[in-house]
Amino acid sequence: MRCRIVKDYRFEAAQTLPSLPGNHKCKNMHGHSFKVEIAVEGEVNPEIGWVYDHAEISRAMNPLMDLLDHSYLNEIEGLENPTIENMAAWLWRKLAPQLPGLCEIVIHETPTARCVFRGEF
Repeated sequence: MRCRIVKDYRFEAAQTLPSLPGNHKCKNMHGHSFKVEIAVEGEVNPEIGWVYDHAEISRAMNPLMDLLDHSYLNEIEGLENPTIENMAAWLWRKLAPQLPGLCEIVIHETPTARCVFRGEF
């Protein structure tokens, strides 16, 4: 049996989007209450009944959450232009080596706007 498990994380951060035209409101400093969903997929181990230990996802995510939460995202190496698209790719590069089966990262910047990223191609 194949399943996908998803673990959610939340953080608050400020950002500017420096590549936008000068009159775009998001070029100015602003903040979001971000929600990140990390999905891992694989075969269910019939002996223990799960795909993956959620604690392993947290072990990989917690140092990144410490870096992101209540930060100015533009100051983090690799996030100089912290669009949710760039943030998703950044998270993927950090997490993929530690999380076999990583299949999707979703980043919500508002309750109605999000990016779905399924790996680098």
